[in-house]
Amino acid sequence: MNYNDIIPLPHHVSATRPRMSKLGRAAQFAPFAALTGFEEIIDETAKTNEERAEPPRGFDTAKSPA
Repeated sequence: MNYNDIIPLPHHVSATRPRMSKLGRAAQFAPFAALTGFEEIIDETAKTNEERAEPPRGFDTAKSPA
């Protein structure tokens, strides 16, 4: 891509909207966490399932490496 045609153009400044603050811009681009706490629930569920899991048939726990 070649932007040589737009580089010399002046930066647009809105006549109707105020300039966004640096804090507002930072918040706009911050990571979006729509499912706050969801990762902790998944981890807890995985831990519970591991505790309940049974070894497959024919699996000898005495022979398995620790």
